[in-house]
Amino acid sequence: MEDGFFTRVSEMEPLMPADSAGELDDLAIEVIRKSAGISAAVHPVTRRGIVELVRKMNSYYSNLIEGHNTHPVDIDRAMREDFSRDPAKRARQLESKAHVEVQKRIEARIEDTPGAVITSMDFLCWIHEEFYERMPDEYLVVQRTDGKIERVVPGKTRETEVEVGRHLPPRSEYLGTFMKRFEEAYDPREMRGLRQIVAAAASHHRLAWIHPFLDGNGRVTRLMTHAYLKKAKIDGHGLWTVSRGFARNREEYLAALAGADQPRRGDLDGRGNLTQAGLLDFCKFFLKTAIDQIDFMAGLLDLDGMQKRIQTVVDRQVSFGELKPEAGHLLRDVFLRGEISRGEIQHIIGMPERSARRVTSRLLEKGLLVSDSEKGPVMLGFPASMVGYYFPRLYPEGVEASLD
Repeated sequence: MEDGFFTRVSEMEPLMPADSAGELDDLAIEVIRKSAGISAAVHPVTRRGIVELVRKMNSYYSNLIEGHNTHPVDIDRAMREDFSRDPAKRARQLESKAHVEVQKRIEARIEDTPGAVITSMDFLCWIHEEFYERMPDEYLVVQRTDGKIERVVPGKTRETEVEVGRHLPPRSEYLGTFMKRFEEAYDPREMRGLRQIVAAAASHHRLAWIHPFLDGNGRVTRLMTHAYLKKAKIDGHGLWTVSRGFARNREEYLAALAGADQPRRGDLDGRGNLTQAGLLDFCKFFLKTAIDQIDFMAGLLDLDGMQKRIQTVVDRQVSFGELKPEAGHLLRDVFLRGEISRGEIQHIIGMPERSARRVTSRLLEKGLLVSDSEKGPVMLGFPASMVGYYFPRLYPEGVEASLD
């Protein structure tokens, strides 16, 4: 250590928590079991639409952790290239859009390149580059604690020293050494079973601790964790995200990260330089948060509950004169079956062809149905205005109330 900054990779030890009571293994088993259950909860076609919604939700919560609050409706608009004239709001929209797009690119790269090492410096710099190349120019400038202004270079690790609260990360000239050790220690290809799940949690902290970039470390860390869970096949096919839990318990999340930053607390706190107890506590917090989020989404995707909420949406729209009552039959069938050809619709809702077309057109206008082409089959849509009805408590109460 030089001037309080870390210079030796041994100073990052321990890399995995010791858990004599086996609590982490029990939690990891729960994550695997429950994540497998949620992935089978809905039709694969319907699931694709929900995954798109979860990506936008993940963007909302990950950026909220950084103090950037972008309304879900504005994220929806950003995905359609509909940006605000207000410069600050537009910048937040671009940031949210960047998160969604980069998450999709990460998922595609993992699918297309099974051998990708997601813990490598190359992969993490690629995430950073993809993210910051999409960021507004004003987000590429940061002010250091000493008042100096620096420009963030997409995909490039920092060349200066930084302070993160009370934590002084490794010196910049040693980042390559630390990141090489990080890659070797946490490469999910080299792990099996429960150890891989625990490593997803431990690597989340240790990457944040290394703090390899001038800015964007929190976002890159959470995107890397998303990649880790997908690589380990415990992301429930994209139906849940741990970032929602971190954001809704932000102070506890930040405290858990800071707790694992601390030095060893004596002879009973492991044999590494950093606290073994702190890393264990963070991993417990991570896995318990994951279980909580899987349970939350599983409850929302319960078939009976979802069908009732779809009907509630239709009943409300009927009361306003916006929809016909028959729309409820169609939406419930689409949810259960994934997609329905347009020729079937009149038989499902028991209306003449012309009337059925009008009902379908109205649902498409409102985004309650979507289709890949003018005459193609219809699928369930999840417009931001209806998210609070379909998925109550997905967003914070105040935000949800303003979606309609």
